[in-house]
Amino acid sequence: MKASKMLIATLKEAPNEAIIASHILLIRAGMIRKLVAGVYNYLPLGLRTLRKIENIIREEMDQAGSLEILSSAIQPKELWEESGRWQKYGPELMRFKDRHDREFCLGPTHEEIFTNLVRNEIKSRKNLPINLYQIQTKYRDELRPRFGLMRGREFIMKDAYSFDLTYDGLDASYDLMYKTYQRIFDRLHLNYQVVLADTGAIGGSGSHQFMALSDVGESDIIYCDQCGYAADVEKATALLEKPSTTDNLKPIQEVYTPNQKSIEEVSAFLKVDKKQIVKSLVYKNLTNNQFVMVLIRGDREVNEIKLINHLQIAEHELALASYEDILNLNSVEGFVGPVNLAITILVDEEVTTMTNFVTGSNHQDYHLLNVNFKRDFDGEVLDLRKAAVNDLCPCCGKPLKIERGIEIGQIFKLGTKYSEPLKCTYQDENGQTKPMIMGCYGIGVTRTMSSIIEQNHDENGIIWPINVAPYHVVIVPINYDDPAIKEGSDYLYDKLCAEHLEVILDDRDAKAGFKFKDWELIGIPFIITVGRRASEKICEFKVRKTLEKTELSFDEAINEVKNQVLKAK
Repeated sequence: MKASKMLIATLKEAPNEAIIASHILLIRAGMIRKLVAGVYNYLPLGLRTLRKIENIIREEMDQAGSLEILSSAIQPKELWEESGRWQKYGPELMRFKDRHDREFCLGPTHEEIFTNLVRNEIKSRKNLPINLYQIQTKYRDELRPRFGLMRGREFIMKDAYSFDLTYDGLDASYDLMYKTYQRIFDRLHLNYQVVLADTGAIGGSGSHQFMALSDVGESDIIYCDQCGYAADVEKATALLEKPSTTDNLKPIQEVYTPNQKSIEEVSAFLKVDKKQIVKSLVYKNLTNNQFVMVLIRGDREVNEIKLINHLQIAEHELALASYEDILNLNSVEGFVGPVNLAITILVDEEVTTMTNFVTGSNHQDYHLLNVNFKRDFDGEVLDLRKAAVNDLCPCCGKPLKIERGIEIGQIFKLGTKYSEPLKCTYQDENGQTKPMIMGCYGIGVTRTMSSIIEQNHDENGIIWPINVAPYHVVIVPINYDDPAIKEGSDYLYDKLCAEHLEVILDDRDAKAGFKFKDWELIGIPFIITVGRRASEKICEFKVRKTLEKTELSFDEAINEVKNQVLKAK
């Protein structure tokens, strides 16, 4: 490709809204352009890389025996009502009506569509197991789309669904996809961690996430480097510390704590450790307008995903109680506590190991000292806290660590969550009708593209791995009007094209320094400069990743590119 014929839309600066490297560089390198918040157009260079990522995914899915289809992004309300998700999914579901007043949504995911397809097309148990996938655009009406392709309202996703006769079959399908995902992300040269994950709105009995490690990741990964335990923060658990002795339970005492509402304020005022205070958080279940109090140690955070799962509601159906709500419960905001309050109480298991702790008194400007579980209040005990650094690993008891990560893929054991309500069934050897056992497997393609940049960039721009770079090599003539330089540049271009390599000849009427900045920003793996030694068939060969320069003959440069591309396949 001649650069003069290309759309090279590089920018010196990115919009102020772009704050992470991948967003900044995708815009500056002329790979994407914002249409509206959370929606982007893909320019030619960006689309080339996107297609290469898709093709790597496609190759590995095909190798694993999965069959590609393409379904519509438009999904009828009726299928979502069959699964029970039309109301449950929440405000992220983009809903609309056609001219006949029939309701639809733009698909954020495709469980219903694939299940409906299989129930209509698979007539015999002999056709099972089967795994179907697609690479397609999804839509979610994010409240705050941000970080470019990381969290958009429109994004490209690979989603696959397996259908098996038995749970043993599901385990085999799940394991196959697990290994397939490892091959995909290995080929994309990503530094990733596989973690236990919450099943979220998709549902099911088990899940793993594939997380690209990055400081800008939106998810915390809790892990143990001793035994290999790893989970996202929503799923992670930790061992309890040794419980306090119950031999010396002190009498409860109300103390004056004027305007001391926060854990930090109460801790300082009473001169007690935050670990000796219990937070009392009141939540409202928006599905039934009922309230629940969550008790957790003062230095901890509530894991709201665990709470939502316990209440069996969706995320948008949970909210913290308002000031007026708390007044109506006969308590006072900032001084809420579990003693003598008529409310359902959920107690984090760690609280049950504490004695003589501090809580709110439900009276303005007062707290209670020496409160004890079971003696002074009761409640349902469960794990409701977020695991944190230096908590003890649930598998080996060693201290846990934490890193941030970007979710690039997730796999689920759905079981019969969708096959039962949608009546996706088969007849067993005894003629009995049974639901198919399903798995679900997703990869965020556009998010993966951003993750590669987050892990592969420097102050000059993107450093694409060779197998996903828009082009393999660019030839930069210092002065294309010079006959010897033109002849040498054209020779290199023709020979590289003959080797079926992806090459750009920068024939633009611009200064060499300007051209170099463009290609380093865009991230082309190899830059061949043709200059003063062109008549000797000598060029400068630059590796974008290391910025290392060497002088090579034209044929040596051609062979080096060829060999590196072959090695990267």
